[in-house]
Amino acid sequence: MTALTILLVLLLLLVVFGLLFRLQIFTSIFSGTFTRDIGMSNSVNAILMLVFLVFGGAWFAYSFVENFSKMNPPIASVHGHEMERMFWITMAVIGVAFAITQALLFWYSYRYQYKEGRRAYFFSHNNKIEVIWTVIPAIVMAALIFAGWKAWTRITGPAPKDSVVVELMGKQFNWLVRYPGRDMKLGVVNYRMIDAVNEFGFDLSDKAGLDDFTTNEIHVPKGVPVLIKIRSRDVLHAVYMPHFRVQMYAVPGMPTRFWFTPTMTTDEMRAKLGNPNFNYELACNQICGGSHFAMKASLVVDEPEDYQNWFAAQQSFSQKNPEVLAALKQKSKTLVSEVTAPAAEAKETAPAPLAASY
Repeated sequence: MTALTILLVLLLLLVVFGLLFRLQIFTSIFSGTFTRDIGMSNSVNAILMLVFLVFGGAWFAYSFVENFSKMNPPIASVHGHEMERMFWITMAVIGVAFAITQALLFWYSYRYQYKEGRRAYFFSHNNKIEVIWTVIPAIVMAALIFAGWKAWTRITGPAPKDSVVVELMGKQFNWLVRYPGRDMKLGVVNYRMIDAVNEFGFDLSDKAGLDDFTTNEIHVPKGVPVLIKIRSRDVLHAVYMPHFRVQMYAVPGMPTRFWFTPTMTTDEMRAKLGNPNFNYELACNQICGGSHFAMKASLVVDEPEDYQNWFAAQQSFSQKNPEVLAALKQKSKTLVSEVTAPAAEAKETAPAPLAASY
């Protein structure tokens, strides 16, 4: 507390001295005695501009090389190579433009520093330059956008018919994972049925949902297309799987999708990295609340045979939670009895499905 008080006092003293200095300048201006003396500060600042450019650029280059492996993990999906290529093409275009403009900015600050008796050249307009710096960036941007649009349309469009389907639902602060059962169809869900047990909102009156199952860990087979269906239960989240070059927003009220084909099993990636503890990770990279850091889940890429064995061993949600199915059957009986009751009696209708499979 004492250190904080001393710091605040020193800060206030600096402010006071600064105000007194400004007051002295204003007094000189109003009295007509003010003279502008540039002195050495102008030359020093001009040189420091170049120093900052050189050392700042060197530090950036060192940091980039040192941390490259952390920000650019190995690719483990088919489309990931195309994403990587487009990313680095874009970075090259932006990087060249950035390097040239920043170098010129700092060089001009040094080269054209204030000198007594020199007047700045007033440059009002040049049609040729304006055409060049408008048309060339527009062409480059159009090419980048077109390439990105083609790739985006493909990976967010209809998935192959043999795709493994996984549904992810983000909620504060974890991911819920659902798989279709042997019928390969996701059942209907209804937000009115969400509770502490039925977190997904399974509507078990839909037969397609009776064999659906949930897991805490995502499993997908190597070499098989995987369709990720994405929803959010509360706020904006984002499905981010860096090794697969996958990112898609989870938007409340708007289902999204993304499909990819894994190319390396978890064991193969562990061997490649020399890290026996490695696991693929699904993370939320949109700040979604106080415990945003907890929004991650493990993803396992299996060999197709291992995946089939894992899939066959799973129990459906209705098998794990028979009380939910029993409660639904009891409610159905109640509704049937109410239908046969006198018309004057009030009748309760079951809530209609508000969010079907997609």
